[in-house]
Amino acid sequence: MEIKGLKAKEMLVGNMGFKVLSIAIAVSLWFFITYRGQSETTVDSQLEFKNMPQGFEILKQNIKKVTVNIRGHESVLGSLKPADVRVMVDLANGKKGEASYYFDTTDVKIPVNVKILRIDPTYVRVTLDESLSRDIEIKPYVVGQPAKGYEIYKITVNPPVVVVEGPKTEMARLSILRTEPLDITGLDTDISQNIRVDANGRNVRIKTPEVVTKVIIRRKNR
Repeated sequence: MEIKGLKAKEMLVGNMGFKVLSIAIAVSLWFFITYRGQSETTVDSQLEFKNMPQGFEILKQNIKKVTVNIRGHESVLGSLKPADVRVMVDLANGKKGEASYYFDTTDVKIPVNVKILRIDPTYVRVTLDESLSRDIEIKPYVVGQPAKGYEIYKITVNPPVVVVEGPKTEMARLSILRTEPLDITGLDTDISQNIRVDANGRNVRIKTPEVVTKVIIRRKNR
């Protein structure tokens, strides 16, 4: 009886060792399959804002992009575009003036099967200002000289004023806008062309982005 009990114990111990080994192999295989082809990369993601308080808009912000470190399969990361990774900033509680708005990995929009490891920085300083809209005069910008013996008789722009929207502080500094340059070098006939209005880097929105600039050219009187 003792011999049979000893053999049973040996078989139990042997089976237990085999089971432990099987589990270890299964876990190793799972890790190998799961992480095979996995890679990490860094994406500079553009900040996007949501829930802007009514009647307000962004006057300035201290950063435009956030560095997002992600992990995923090499094939997925290889086809990833910057626009596929977006960091959303909630301005629902925003008020006039400067404030810090925080965000974390839950505010990052990414494709499925991609894991966010970390983001940096985790906040942005934003200055909110009241929105303002008004008419702004447009000045045509003409460069160059007509052909020899000719001169500029008249320059017109249509429409002569456009509606411009932007932060109140920015709009207070704005009195006129110029068009992008229209070159008339060597011309001996009239020219009429659609020309974009130049915001000159200002944080404003021009409701009519193009105007018609017309230059009338005449022969000089002798």
